[in-house]
Amino acid sequence: MIKSLRGMNDIMSEDYQRFTHFIETATSIAKRYGYHFIETPLLEETALFKRSVGDSSDIVSKEMYQFIDKGDNDVCLRPEGTAGVVRAFVQKKLDKAGGIHRFFYHGPMFRYERPQKGRLREFHQFGVESFGVESVYEDASIIMMVSDILNALGIGYRLQLNSLGCSECMPPYRQNLVNFVKSVKDRVCEDCIRRLETNPIRVLDCKNPTCQTIYRDAPKLISSLCKNCDDDFTTLKKILKDNDINYEIDTNLVRGLDYYSKTAFEFVSDNIGSQSAIAGGGRYDRLVEFLDGKATPAVGFAIGIERLLELIEMPQNQREGYYMGALDEEAIDLVVKLTQSKRKTHKVTLDYKAKNLQKHLKAADKADAKFCCVIGSNELNNDTIWVKNLQEKTEEIIKIEDF
Repeated sequence: MIKSLRGMNDIMSEDYQRFTHFIETATSIAKRYGYHFIETPLLEETALFKRSVGDSSDIVSKEMYQFIDKGDNDVCLRPEGTAGVVRAFVQKKLDKAGGIHRFFYHGPMFRYERPQKGRLREFHQFGVESFGVESVYEDASIIMMVSDILNALGIGYRLQLNSLGCSECMPPYRQNLVNFVKSVKDRVCEDCIRRLETNPIRVLDCKNPTCQTIYRDAPKLISSLCKNCDDDFTTLKKILKDNDINYEIDTNLVRGLDYYSKTAFEFVSDNIGSQSAIAGGGRYDRLVEFLDGKATPAVGFAIGIERLLELIEMPQNQREGYYMGALDEEAIDLVVKLTQSKRKTHKVTLDYKAKNLQKHLKAADKADAKFCCVIGSNELNNDTIWVKNLQEKTEEIIKIEDF
């Protein structure tokens, strides 16, 4: 028997219901905030992610599904969504057009990492990207959108917040951090030593427990922010407080990708194990320029859908639509005709086999239909249809012309 590849799962049954409920909920909320859907290809040039995500990230250095295609192109399956949206933004010359552009997306991403609960090699993300707004109020709006989505799904969370500074305050901090890591280099892991040569701030994102303990004493960027970054961060905290969004400051929060600056945030849950992040994002004002576009302020977030499935509170099941069935063989053709007419305006489940009433009622109940409608020889002779409201437990005989 051929099985699915490790870390690439089917989405079926109850998980599928939760999955679609998440997409519908998040999409509805994103539209309320003025965002429009965008779909980018699953396959992109590898250079896109090396230039945006960064060579120092685990995604590029360890996890990408990368290969040479039949045209000798170096390509990979997308490991995250932001880079592709920025590429589309630049390719469509929206950076030159100016103005504000807001997009949301959802779809599969691919990373070759060790599969574990909620972390797969093919997984799905929902994300939004906003271009053209420099104000920290947009950062706050993005965070509040994530909060609205999680609240609508009944998912508890803690919000962790940090500022990564800008091109003015980052360089001196980076040097202070390098000096600190060098002073403890005999105690940190090889990945951290390697990152000193690529992107030193990424050492703070190291998952090694020993390194995490050591970096508690590392210099804090939040204490070295320039006036503009410090003012923005103060404003962001005030906006969140004014809108009843609780947060914690995590001075070692850097996110896993190289393109972030200023605001960085993660939503975490205490109910999914040690890898507790369920959503995250921040500002990336330099990424459009990195990808050959006109410098454009930008901010966004992504949510890993599989991470949330077990946490989603599903709404109480509501019966919907009709179940149509025949009690006798000679009634099947009429049942099919009525079904096709009813499907123009309603959801209808159709059974092609003649069965007794109890079997039809059982099938209608299983289909969560609101009405069970059947036709037998008596109904054929009288041009009627028997209808039971399974929600209110009432039944009646209706003329077919009134159905």
